[in-house]
Amino acid sequence: MFVKLREFNTRLQVIKLTRPDLTRVISDIETMNKDGNYLFAIMVGDRLESLLKRLLDEAEFLSDYGIRSLSKHYQDNPFVFGYQGYEYRIQYEPGESSSDMFGGNSNWRGPIWFPLNYLIIQALRKYHTYYGDSFTYEFPAGSGKKLTLKEIARELTKRLLKLFEKNGEGMHTYHDHHHPQWADTHFKEHHLFYEFFHGDTGQGLGASHQTGWTALIANLLLEMGEE
Repeated sequence: MFVKLREFNTRLQVIKLTRPDLTRVISDIETMNKDGNYLFAIMVGDRLESLLKRLLDEAEFLSDYGIRSLSKHYQDNPFVFGYQGYEYRIQYEPGESSSDMFGGNSNWRGPIWFPLNYLIIQALRKYHTYYGDSFTYEFPAGSGKKLTLKEIARELTKRLLKLFEKNGEGMHTYHDHHHPQWADTHFKEHHLFYEFFHGDTGQGLGASHQTGWTALIANLLLEMGEE
């Protein structure tokens, strides 16, 4: 199948001849695995392991409810820079921002976002398609428990599912407990698709009708069931 991609192969050969620096940092795209699959990626070998080391670390990116958009390391170790006599700092913000920097919305500085998590899970599954069970890594990092990349993708999906499950108080994890309507008979089973989620508690934040991407939970459920 790969050899039939004539235009792609032509462009690939041109890149290999004119930009050997690029070919040194990507996978060997012409190497086929035992199932006839090829891998075209930058995060391979040691680079992939270095990424997973931080991504799957519960003291950094891995939350009980998915992957944070910024490492928790920056909560106590903010990135600080100066500009024209002013000092600015970027630090881990698990929920809403504590400052008005960048419009006052924490956005990608800590909370859990479904688009980011979905892409990571899909990438892990694709890597597993190529490497199979031969590539394993600790989950969580440092635990000593090694899983295949497909198993790690499944575990990440389970953490996202916890957002929609009921906790010990009988309330969905993402609900704000200060709102009494969630205990009401007519509302307690009413699911919302929040824009993003608190990086430590899983509470839903932002718009509560973000079906454009938070509804990806349905895709993740279906894909996990197909494994």
